Amino acid sequence: MRRLPLLLATALLLGSSLPAVSAPRALAAQDHAAVVGLREDYLAASYWIDRLAQPDALILDRAEIAAQNAKMRALDPSIHDLRAIPATLKRDWVRQQIEGLAGAPTRTLYGQDGQPVSAGVIASTLASRNLDGIAASAPARHGLVVHRADLRTFPTTLRVFNSAGDTDIDRWQESALFPGDAVVVLHESADGQWYFVASERYQAWVEKKHIGIGDAATVFGYGQGDDYRVVTGATARTVHTPEEPRVSNLQLDMGVKVPVLANWPAAQNINGQQSHAHWVIQLPVRNDDGSLALVPALLPRSADTSADYLPLTGRNLLTQAFKFLGERYGWGHSYDTRDCSGFVSEIYRSFGIVLPRNTSSQGISPALDRIAFDAGSTTAQRQAAVAGLQPGDLVYIPGHVMMTIGTADGLTWMIHDTNGGSFLGLDGKRVSAQLNGVSVTPLEPMLASDTATYVDRMTNIQRIRNTGKQ
Repeated sequence: MRRLPLLLATALLLGSSLPAVSAPRALAAQDHAAVVGLREDYLAASYWIDRLAQPDALILDRAEIAAQNAKMRALDPSIHDLRAIPATLKRDWVRQQIEGLAGAPTRTLYGQDGQPVSAGVIASTLASRNLDGIAASAPARHGLVVHRADLRTFPTTLRVFNSAGDTDIDRWQESALFPGDAVVVLHESADGQWYFVASERYQAWVEKKHIGIGDAATVFGYGQGDDYRVVTGATARTVHTPEEPRVSNLQLDMGVKVPVLANWPAAQNINGQQSHAHWVIQLPVRNDDGSLALVPALLPRSADTSADYLPLTGRNLLTQAFKFLGERYGWGHSYDTRDCSGFVSEIYRSFGIVLPRNTSSQGISPALDRIAFDAGSTTAQRQAAVAGLQPGDLVYIPGHVMMTIGTADGLTWMIHDTNGGSFLGLDGKRVSAQLNGVSVTPLEPMLASDTATYVDRMTNIQRIRNTGKQ
């Protein structure tokens, strides 16, 4: 655990530190949209940017970001070095990776119809992993993701839930991969329709139709040239091209980097369209035989993209975060959206910064500037930590992460992608806000239970900045 006084002594690049934690505040009649403490002007990034002392000061420069990413890849066990995976895969190691993701469910799960998932369905799902079919040794195969693809606990699209009727959080949904992501294929399902893959930040099952298999040089070389675009909007889409449906209307999420074919002849049309109003980009596609190909596609110049990763400044952090405001919460990147940890990692990805995928890994990452809390942490320590929060700092409670945006009216404000949220109502009783999306809320009044606040439940604070800067 890092010493709390160090946080309070850190140079304040983005403005003065925040006030000490106040007592939980109840909902008031004047609060906007029935969210405790909220005012309508708090819903604009510009409000919080105007409160920064140095909104355009660099938090980390490009060299410091490269060093931070190298540290993350070296120290954090949740980040996988795909180039280090052996060219020949051994049975015991592959089985260990698959079984390490998940074992047999230990509780009753429910289907979309509200009925318990039968033991037979569970058994067949486990069998579909084809563990007995893992070869004693097999060559590693490399691929690129060709379409936004769900990462699943098991090789099935069956959605399962912890309770009947609660169909938002699919417990077999792990995460998602994005066009251009590199993977190493470790195994295939019994029906031949799924791959178990390793990506840089996750290992899970993905439908084969989303992966094109190619040689390692092509896979690892994709997007490594000097000309590229980085998606800086919440999403961007390629143009509709019926001539090449594989790259038509393709969703590219914040932080996705795609190579630009800068020397494409201006008079040469692409998929039935002249290209002067577009960036001519190169995207991976899957051929009918499963092999990888790289083809030109059109990305409108009107799309929110940049020629490079954005400078990491307070202004840009807040601007990027608010581009997701109001987006529906999507557990494990379901609904073509994202969840709390996906939200913060995609904000930072638009600056070229690598973060672990899940809150459980993010919150304890040894590569970040961490403050840890446990049962022995005092109220004073928690208050001191909240008082030292800066915009961009990440605050963790069990199963959830929030990003600090500033202070107003004596409260510390967060933007976060949440499927819940509760606080004291006008009658003094706990109110479930059912925010269910990217929302702006204060930290201190938010309740984790009838008696405990989010501040009481804080497990970690992670800071992504050079704390030695003055």
